[in-house]
Amino acid sequence: MENQKTITKEVSLSGIGLHTGNKVNIKFKPADIDSGINFIRADLPKKENILAVADNLLPISRNPRRTSIGRGGVEIHTIEHLMAVLFGLSIDNINIEIDNNEVPGLDGSGEAFLEILTNAGIVEQSKPRNIYQIKEAICMEEDDSAIIALPSSEFKIYYTLKYDHPRIDTQFLDLNINAESFRKELVKSRTFCLEEEAEDLKRQGLGRGANYENTLVVGKSGVIKNKLRYEDEYVRHKMLDIIGDLYLMGASLKGHIIALRSGHSLNIKLLGKIIEQRARFNIGGVESHGDYIKEGELDVEEIKKILPHRFPFLFVDKILHLEKGKRAIGLKNVNEDDYYFKGHFPGKPVMPGVLIIEAMAQVGGVMMLSLAQNRGKLAYFLAANNVKFRKTVLPGDKLVLEVEVGKLKSKTGLVHSRALVDSKVVAEADLMFAIAES
Repeated sequence: MENQKTITKEVSLSGIGLHTGNKVNIKFKPADIDSGINFIRADLPKKENILAVADNLLPISRNPRRTSIGRGGVEIHTIEHLMAVLFGLSIDNINIEIDNNEVPGLDGSGEAFLEILTNAGIVEQSKPRNIYQIKEAICMEEDDSAIIALPSSEFKIYYTLKYDHPRIDTQFLDLNINAESFRKELVKSRTFCLEEEAEDLKRQGLGRGANYENTLVVGKSGVIKNKLRYEDEYVRHKMLDIIGDLYLMGASLKGHIIALRSGHSLNIKLLGKIIEQRARFNIGGVESHGDYIKEGELDVEEIKKILPHRFPFLFVDKILHLEKGKRAIGLKNVNEDDYYFKGHFPGKPVMPGVLIIEAMAQVGGVMMLSLAQNRGKLAYFLAANNVKFRKTVLPGDKLVLEVEVGKLKSKTGLVHSRALVDSKVVAEADLMFAIAES
């Protein structure tokens, strides 16, 4: 387990806000365990404290092209670059005193924040970090943009940037995000806008502190009065923004983020869904399904307490019979509107054989994970032997899935499985699993 971190001494810097143009001084101070990232408006009589978490987010619609937090009418704007640096340095607890309403833009990247916080020194504290690992896929869309979060034991981002502009090619970047990759690949990337956007932003009251030095302004012939630090600096900065936005969940994140043209609005929507997922799993999900699992029948909601699978990859509608650690019978209603029929022999649809195997494996997973010693664990499919497909499975069929234990040990399991339609075997296989901690 990683422990929480803070800085060792007070440091400070000054600058102007990119959007407000306000002069601002900012001080970074060490903070106690479990105190989180706190912005403190030092210019106000009561020194209002605003915790950097999703609950304190201000609407993007009122504060476009930035991420802002506030409480009781007190606001702090454009925190995303600083938040990304705090994530990159694994800083969990820090007090940030600021004497105006916007974090300084500096050179439009996170580099100066990283340098000053590194110089302050980072110290490990005596309590484990709060880390959340994505449990199941989340997908959010907005016009022609999308962002997806998938389970992963690491934090990874794959971003596709696509602009209808002659000087910004479609850019792709796939990174495992850690301290080294953050420092080398992302932190120096700067905010940018198109030349044709600049005047409109000024009319909206935005970008009052922006200039050609702290913002990459892209015209018809390229970047105006500046040079790129990376050939694909634009996509790198979009990834920097995602990191900063998602750190507002109040925990470090492990998951695989896949984004297409995502900006602050969509990032924040994904953040909300991740927080909802965390709350749901803390209450009754895979990691905490330690309730008594009954013998006999289980409906789909009870199945979802045992298996991590969700639509469209949950292939068991009901458990008709369960003998823990011995035998189980499941049911899959093969519906005409199941998504795979659209592309698998669409003129004469047939359920893919690999999905029949997966359905049998999921029933096997329910049977093994129903045992008290396996509660909260996961069953990973390792191998399929003696696989035979005997009949096609068609839309409208009721697929009965039978599994019976061959061998079951503490960390592995072997089951014999059959799939039947109208009491006739359509497929069979011997399936092997690894049983692992969630």
